[in-house]
Amino acid sequence: MKRVPILLLALLVIASLLLTACGGGGATQPAAKSNEAINIYTIWPEKYSSAIFAAFTKDTGVKVNFVRFSSGEALARIVAEKDNPQVDVLFGGPADTFAAGVEKSVFEPYSPKSADKIPSKFKDANNNWVGVAVNPICFMFNAKTLKEKNITAPTSWDDLLNPAFKSGLQMADARTSGTAISRILSLTSFMSEDAAYDYQKKLHQNVQMYTKSGAGGALPIATGQAIGGVFFLVDTLEIKQQGHDVVISYPKEGVAYAVEAMALIKGAKQPALAKKFLDWASTADMQKLYEANKINFIPTNPDVKVTDPALDMSKVKMFEVDIVKAGKDRQRLVDRWINQVVK
Repeated sequence: MKRVPILLLALLVIASLLLTACGGGGATQPAAKSNEAINIYTIWPEKYSSAIFAAFTKDTGVKVNFVRFSSGEALARIVAEKDNPQVDVLFGGPADTFAAGVEKSVFEPYSPKSADKIPSKFKDANNNWVGVAVNPICFMFNAKTLKEKNITAPTSWDDLLNPAFKSGLQMADARTSGTAISRILSLTSFMSEDAAYDYQKKLHQNVQMYTKSGAGGALPIATGQAIGGVFFLVDTLEIKQQGHDVVISYPKEGVAYAVEAMALIKGAKQPALAKKFLDWASTADMQKLYEANKINFIPTNPDVKVTDPALDMSKVKMFEVDIVKAGKDRQRLVDRWINQVVK
């Protein structure tokens, strides 16, 4: 092998570094500086959040430091940190959580550049938050247990009151989980609030455990430690993708659905980078990442088509929830649940 003179080698290395710094050589280099970073509280599972944030970093060069919480915990932290925000963006989670945050004045209105394609019912009228996905409520039951009990998968809310399910259901705790709030909103969408709480008192007799996070009961059901429960669709499809034999069904009366949202934190320490993230996360290209990464959300951007039949809601009755009202009512509904259902 022919030796390269040391001086020539040094010049080649320097030239290579300069080309990289300038984005030359045909390589796709992010425009942002490598030390740029934003901080995010995310309500999505870590697996999903990691995929989305890694794609953002790949596209922009901006790193994302994130911590995952349930929706109730994330909102409580943001409210507690209102005078000294620790994050720049709240990402994922039901929009009623964001609406409740608007009531606490913790968000800075911002309309992302790519949000014009997203229908108005998936956005706050005052630009406090933007929806990036839809996530309906559903039932999930252990298939083997249903067969042993000779019971078909529930297709009505009343079916959950079956004495055969006594102390066998797991579902989310309203004090910490947005899944539980959407469960309550499903009920109040087709019956009076008083009737919905009377129903929940009866349902409580069949509940084995209320879990801190919405997905907390999914694995116990999948492994036969519990019979079934009420979940967001995203969590049930995740369990099926793991190979567990579970049955997903919908009540004939209908279900509420969550609009998964994101928002800029008021007083964010990195507002320009946070807006860059919100711009990026509103694009159709971002929502195309869902199916590519087995992220089981339904896109809000009509330009993004899904091929998974499990995400086809054309035969499911879905209630249109007044998100602003839900945000204002959230704490009152939780307090009533505590005082009347799990007292």
